[in-house]
Amino acid sequence: MRASVLISAIMAVLVGFGGSVAVVLAAAQAVGASAEQTSSWIAMLCVAMAATTAFLSIRHRLPIVTAWSTPGAALIATTSGIAIEAAVGAFVLAAVLVLATAAFRPLGRLIEAIPTSIASAMLAGVLFGFVVAIFDHLASAPALVLPMVVAFIVLRLYSPAWATLAVLVGGITLAIGLGMADPIEGLRLSSFVWIAPAFDPAVLIGLGVPLYLVTMASQNLPGFAVLRAADYPVPSRSILTVTGLASLVSAFAGAHTSNAAAITAAICTGPDAHPDKDKRWLTGPVYAAGYAVLALFGASVVAAFASFPTALIVTVAGIALTGPLVGALGTALAQERERFAAVVTFVVTASGFAAYGIGAAFWGLIAGLAVFALDRIAKAVGG
Repeated sequence: MRASVLISAIMAVLVGFGGSVAVVLAAAQAVGASAEQTSSWIAMLCVAMAATTAFLSIRHRLPIVTAWSTPGAALIATTSGIAIEAAVGAFVLAAVLVLATAAFRPLGRLIEAIPTSIASAMLAGVLFGFVVAIFDHLASAPALVLPMVVAFIVLRLYSPAWATLAVLVGGITLAIGLGMADPIEGLRLSSFVWIAPAFDPAVLIGLGVPLYLVTMASQNLPGFAVLRAADYPVPSRSILTVTGLASLVSAFAGAHTSNAAAITAAICTGPDAHPDKDKRWLTGPVYAAGYAVLALFGASVVAAFASFPTALIVTVAGIALTGPLVGALGTALAQERERFAAVVTFVVTASGFAAYGIGAAFWGLIAGLAVFALDRIAKAVGG
């Protein structure tokens, strides 16, 4: 153990939690979660991060760290008219599908067969609304939102990973200075709430399946790629089994899916964490301890964010998702022959179109795959 291990792990916790907790709060609000249920949601996510990271990193002696699905939270936040019980049913389905992917290799190969451009376009369509929402609040609260946007644009030039966290801290300070925040309560210990799932077929298809696809395509697969890039073996079935079980258990406390980390994993797998690659796994237990501490005070996190104006939460969430949106759009449009199908996927998903109670993300995926298949058939027939 050395100081660099502690610093890297703590930095990963701060970036992972502070950079995306606002998105989870938006998701909880979208499905009508109460303050107690939201507190349970966040605390249980932190418990899942602590437990899965500790087990995987110690079991495999690899710097495997986990995270909650930020794109998944963004997907949940774009829904409307879904009760928390039905959302929990969708979380259960997504967890079961992750476990099925670990158990049945053909299912994993089927997911990998989805064109990257289509999966990325669906993700971009989900994230687009969040980023655009910044400008809705820019008109109503310019003194708060504009400095945050400008600060992010400048700070990302120096450290994209820390820019969002810095904007969060600066935005909170600015909101308090402008008198836009209510008094913040003292520290409160978390409590967990049991939420009985409701299995609504429309919600299972419209939210559960896209949540699984987004988690696999934009979290687990990139997370595996980070490990490979750092020259580590990837125990993919073990990771999927452990995170799938954690997602299944935590769903009943309101938490959505857990998965392999990507951005925060890069912090823990590089030489800055430890010059000896065989000792970087030590970041895992420290990372787990950090999330265990956060799990104790989930109620305080919810209470603190509830005291700030909506413009602050929306702006932080939009800023946190700007980088993923840029990456998703770049990947979606990278292949010229797949661009039309990708644009169709993006437009349908971003439109918010819903039919038969099923949300836009599912229809965007279906539309994009249909156009992609037609393009392939036309090319094959045309020679």
